[in-house]
Amino acid sequence: MQRKLVVAMASIGMLLGLVGITSAVSQGRSSQQPPPTYLVALGDSYAEGYQPGFVADDPTLHGFNDRVVQLVASRHRLHLMNFGCGGATSESMLHEIGCVAPAQNAPSYAMTTQAASAASFMRSHRGHIGLVTISIGFNDFTHCVEQMSDVSCVEAALPSLKTNLKSLVTLLRSAAGPEVPMIGTSYPDVALATWVATPRREDLARQSLSASHTLINPTLAAAYASGDVSFVNVTEATGAFIPLSTMTTLAPFGTIPQAVANVCRLTWKCAIGDSHPNAAGYGAIAKLVAARYLQLAP
Repeated sequence: MQRKLVVAMASIGMLLGLVGITSAVSQGRSSQQPPPTYLVALGDSYAEGYQPGFVADDPTLHGFNDRVVQLVASRHRLHLMNFGCGGATSESMLHEIGCVAPAQNAPSYAMTTQAASAASFMRSHRGHIGLVTISIGFNDFTHCVEQMSDVSCVEAALPSLKTNLKSLVTLLRSAAGPEVPMIGTSYPDVALATWVATPRREDLARQSLSASHTLINPTLAAAYASGDVSFVNVTEATGAFIPLSTMTTLAPFGTIPQAVANVCRLTWKCAIGDSHPNAAGYGAIAKLVAARYLQLAP
């Protein structure tokens, strides 16, 4: 009788031990976090979120990609991997090794190109890419704005932009997979600021609108469409194409076209000659991108 009692107690002890082990394993599994879902950002300093005047260790943490993560957080939890590189062109993204002006907390790609590095990351995280954003093309035309050139300067730069961008989106689409939402953006028409520059160049402001509306944005839209990338027309959405006859008042410039005032309010171009968005500008772009993303991935 006593021996049976000992055996029974031992059996109960083994059972409790197994229950404890099973419980510990179960708790361990439940405490493991699922793999993150990534927002992969590519492009130039707009993709980075650069603004002039920030302290050296925090110049690029307030861009539109950072804000998109916040705006969609109630539906999608995204972790930002920002491959953006200040000064990038459509050519350098594909062919230039490394980045001399990366975003803060950016992945390093000192031995490869921005495009190849982002594609490699997406292939190795296939199934965990929630969104890809691309902001590129502005620096392909920077020399036209700086030299205050006419539309012919933009026309000359279009063929290489179109070719490069098609190659880029083909690479990224292949790496991300067919179902991943991808969004490409255009830019505010900062050349409108020549309306209030010294010397004042209303003719260049008018030409910039023509170039944006009939040349640059259609080229971007068509190239993005070739890789099933949704195009967000930031130029139009930020009011660049409001007729220049529609006037408003903005200090210290007095009465100016509404389209020009919009650029002055959303970028640093009128204030200090810098073409990057300010906080309001990045916020406006973020809302556009977040809204499009939620249409693509409700």
